[in-house]
Amino acid sequence: MAFPSMYSSREARLPMEKPVASFARRFGRIAGAALLVFICLLLTVIFTLRFVPPPTSAFMVQRHFQVFLQGDHAVSIHYQWVDWKDISPHVALAVVASEDQKFPVHRGFDFQSMRDAWKERHTRGRLRGASTITQQTAKNLFLWETKSYVRKGLEACITVVLEALWPKRRILEVYLNIAEFGDGIYGVHSAAEIFFGKSPSQLTRTEASLLAAVLPHPKRYSAKAPSGYVLHRSEQIQRQMNNLGRSYLKDL
Repeated sequence: MAFPSMYSSREARLPMEKPVASFARRFGRIAGAALLVFICLLLTVIFTLRFVPPPTSAFMVQRHFQVFLQGDHAVSIHYQWVDWKDISPHVALAVVASEDQKFPVHRGFDFQSMRDAWKERHTRGRLRGASTITQQTAKNLFLWETKSYVRKGLEACITVVLEALWPKRRILEVYLNIAEFGDGIYGVHSAAEIFFGKSPSQLTRTEASLLAAVLPHPKRYSAKAPSGYVLHRSEQIQRQMNNLGRSYLKDL
């Protein structure tokens, strides 16, 4: 009587295993090459935007699609680039005072604010933002609104690149131009014209603080018709601007 070889089952699997292993290696090479191309393309875009005004942002593109899909023709997307020299210095100081007071000195992340936010979440059950202006620029310019670990990871990577390739003034200049100050109203140029009927270079200290006050929730609050909360927050921001001083951003 003939007995089946103990190696027969292994040998039968070998022809199947080789194509699978070959496919896995091929897929890995393709995926690695695609990732490398993506990284090179992203670095090229980021470096180019150091000198060229962004024609749009990821957040603006998403809002365009939302308006199109919802058929909400009452909402228009307003965006127009304005150079740093044509923006009132009150606006830059107000936004830094409100959003990220360590902006001139950190390297993209404010770890102390992150620790404080994490501690507050566990002690008071309340989550407050700890993103720097660089992180918000990375998110608004390249990513999407929905929170996820994937987005936060990409945001952190882009933040490091922005800090490495752009000077601080450029980061703040781009942020002031792409930040949403109202529903469909992006950048300080559009906000100044729509809310106050003037150019961004003419914005006063109070107007700048009102714009900064609505930044966390631009669709909920209005700088043109400020609620009691916005007025109170505006006063707080002006006090913080006084504490920082007019020359706080002069070395950017």
